[in-house]
Amino acid sequence: MDSQYETKKNDPNAIHPYGDASGDEHVGEVRGLGGNIVEKEPEAQNGHAKFHRLGWKRLTIVLIVEAIALGSLSLPGAFATLGMVPGVIVSVGMGLICIYTAHVIGQTKLKHPEIAHYADVGRVMFGRWGYEIISFMFVLQLIFIVGSHVLTGTIMWGTITDNGNGLCSLVFGVVSAIILFLLAIPPSFAEVAILGYVDFVSIVAAILITMIGTGIRASNSEGGLSAVPWSCWPKDNLSLAEGFIAVSNIIFAYSFAMCQFSFMDEMHTPSDYKKSIVALGLIEIVIYTVTGGVVYAFVGPEVKSPALLSAGPTLAKVAFGIALPVIFISGSINTVVVSRYLIERIWPNNVIRYVNTPKGWMVWLSFDAGITIIAWVIAEAIPFFSDLLAICSALFISGFSFYFPALMYFKITRNDAKTAMKKYFLDGLNLMCFVIGMAILGIGTYAAIQDIMDRYDRGEVSQPYSCAPVA
Repeated sequence: MDSQYETKKNDPNAIHPYGDASGDEHVGEVRGLGGNIVEKEPEAQNGHAKFHRLGWKRLTIVLIVEAIALGSLSLPGAFATLGMVPGVIVSVGMGLICIYTAHVIGQTKLKHPEIAHYADVGRVMFGRWGYEIISFMFVLQLIFIVGSHVLTGTIMWGTITDNGNGLCSLVFGVVSAIILFLLAIPPSFAEVAILGYVDFVSIVAAILITMIGTGIRASNSEGGLSAVPWSCWPKDNLSLAEGFIAVSNIIFAYSFAMCQFSFMDEMHTPSDYKKSIVALGLIEIVIYTVTGGVVYAFVGPEVKSPALLSAGPTLAKVAFGIALPVIFISGSINTVVVSRYLIERIWPNNVIRYVNTPKGWMVWLSFDAGITIIAWVIAEAIPFFSDLLAICSALFISGFSFYFPALMYFKITRNDAKTAMKKYFLDGLNLMCFVIGMAILGIGTYAAIQDIMDRYDRGEVSQPYSCAPVA
């Protein structure tokens, strides 16, 4: 086990939410954040055990469920904007940076086992005001992600049914929201991990179908693959807004760090997190870079977002059908995370949070339903795919994946470096992460807002809460 975690565990003055300083969990005892025994009921004992069954392999699957979904569908469009060379550089570079910032988050969790969700690190670093600000960002970001999955579901149903022969697209949004609600009913991440295997196979199969379909179409077109007008460099007359929208979509693809505290809190051996984040990071880099580059090379600058729409009418229906599990399973896990956080915040010392009593289940289902409804409203208010992802990245992922981990390093883990040379290197690396986060926050937000205004002026998107097909 990690030595830092052992130090925290053996410190008699430390907070031990899972037992005493020896690390032992006494039968029927659950301790609050102050270390005092707050529950001795069988429901508390059983619930506590239920929410600490996650190993590193299942953590990897849960992270894949949370991360590899919408991001991969927007990458080819980002490559078309940035060009092949910048696209590959940004995709690989951001992936490596996000692996490192996830490592910082993991180290922070080991030093402060009492951190159960990302919002809690705000209290550790900045006190109550930091907790409240990051809590607001955390909840809103997760709801935005669920909303983006509602929107993707709406696009999927419209594609499969040829827009329902005139059926109002709001109906597709409602159907998507209901499915997301049903899949979010299991409250434990260990249970969600079971669905994760289906999720991963689904997205890989959909990507392969998209690659094969677009490759065959390009080969059969006039001039074959050599006639596809892809470019190594950014497209002509690229505006700041367009460029940052593309970069933001790549960043969104690597947004797994936001839920890492929540997932690690359910691990039985938290120090194993390193295996999970390295495995996930490398899998993401390969999938995203290959998907973005290959589909862009097959389709060219006219590639659509989400990329499944570029496979042709028939194959797009097939690909969307196969991608159905990933669209909804990956979206539902965000509902689980935000519901868990809110319930644990409102009832920190009550068995309600374990969702193993009738009252606990009533509260759980009510929160799931409320969050899903709010997400549906957001999806219908912002009915365009790329810009929704860009807004999320600029406002929230910039912090969760970049400047917050940099601050964690400077305030919490900096002194763990064993040599001065390593400390100076990490100082520079984390300063770079902080600057990247600030740039994404400022310029990215401007670019997203500007792009929304431009697209509305050109009449390229439907109006909010419209029955028109969503694109």
